[in-house]
Amino acid sequence: MTLASRPRSPHAHVWRSARGHHLFVVNGSRLFDVEAEQFAQLDAAISAGTEAAVLEQLGVGGTAFIDDQPPQVPVHALSLAVAQKCNLGCTYCYAQQGEFGGAARDMALETALQAVDLLVAATPPGGKFNLAFLGGEPLANRAVLRAATRHAAEAAAQRGVTPSFAITTNGTLLNSSDAEFFESHGFAVTISLDGRAEDHDRLRPFKGGRGSFDRIMTNVRPMLAGQIRMQVSARVTVTPDNLGLRPVLDDFIAQGFHSVGFSALLNAPNGQGEMQPDQLEVMLAELIQCGEEFERRTAAGHPYPFANMQNAMREISRGTHRPYPCGAGAGYFGVSAEGELAACHRFVGDDSGAMGTLATGVDPERQSRWLTERHVHRQTPCNACWARYLCGGGCHHEVLGRGRPACDFIRSWLHYCLEAYLRLGGAP
Repeated sequence: MTLASRPRSPHAHVWRSARGHHLFVVNGSRLFDVEAEQFAQLDAAISAGTEAAVLEQLGVGGTAFIDDQPPQVPVHALSLAVAQKCNLGCTYCYAQQGEFGGAARDMALETALQAVDLLVAATPPGGKFNLAFLGGEPLANRAVLRAATRHAAEAAAQRGVTPSFAITTNGTLLNSSDAEFFESHGFAVTISLDGRAEDHDRLRPFKGGRGSFDRIMTNVRPMLAGQIRMQVSARVTVTPDNLGLRPVLDDFIAQGFHSVGFSALLNAPNGQGEMQPDQLEVMLAELIQCGEEFERRTAAGHPYPFANMQNAMREISRGTHRPYPCGAGAGYFGVSAEGELAACHRFVGDDSGAMGTLATGVDPERQSRWLTERHVHRQTPCNACWARYLCGGGCHHEVLGRGRPACDFIRSWLHYCLEAYLRLGGAP
């Protein structure tokens, strides 16, 4: 898989499978089945460096979908670090066990409401915004979280815009009133669970060392049974210590999670638990096993909420093409407990992603410079990779912290997903 997905051209990716011959056109992320003669022509052209001309001859060239300019979009999403503190002691935490390298602190209500007002004011009538709560552990500041949500819902109604709400929580502080509140406001609730009990307890213990899995599941099970408007998902951070993915996926789906997703740990503040190339190969094989079951279930008409696969199928179907991995620093910002704006929740307290303050707003010069530097066209080796507009160049925080140790892993996963999409009936 890794060999088949290696980049040979910045313009196209071609390969054979049991189904036939295939072409992925990088410009616009367009996927086609091609005849053997066309495939041979493209393959030879790639070897000769003349593939751009052949793509034009085949009618799939054209004007570039993406230019070199950073996007100019209004703020439409904020994540509030309402509690820069945590009751767990996860050694790999990007937030340095919730405190972002400083003293533990809560966001004041005034700061949270100011953030909400900025977000609502930036949303045009008839538009949408998303307000998310992260930490640390956001439920450690429950009162401010709820007050900010209510204020956002009321302000949105007055302005004629549509709000959506999200929270990422370790689940240890959840209670029945939280479930009622999240359901009433239609929250997307993400629970951080790093596998089944033994693995999770080793990776995400309480600060005193006691395991947290049983407490979390006791709190979460009533929410799973009662989710209608809210959606309760599980997110698993994958380290060298919890590489067995399929049993975790099946267990969590059986518990009733709306979706289950896996994310490799690529950058930790202390370097502990970071995935190395050989471990990423194992993770790739595990993800593909999960993907193959997704294919079987989908072909049979049965749901199988494997988030990594669901997201990939959706992105391929849309022909998603983007110069960044996400909206960080463009329409999406993190807000620290003290009201500082960061490129995203991971950059809270990190000067490399500082974007202004709630009091002064987004610094346009800093934002433009940051986005220009992070554009995929300016990243090496991204600018020569066929997967660049699907990948977007990788998480900014991880790349700035560690570089790109996962390019082969990401490309191979996308290659598998393209093949799966074709097997499931996609592309002409």
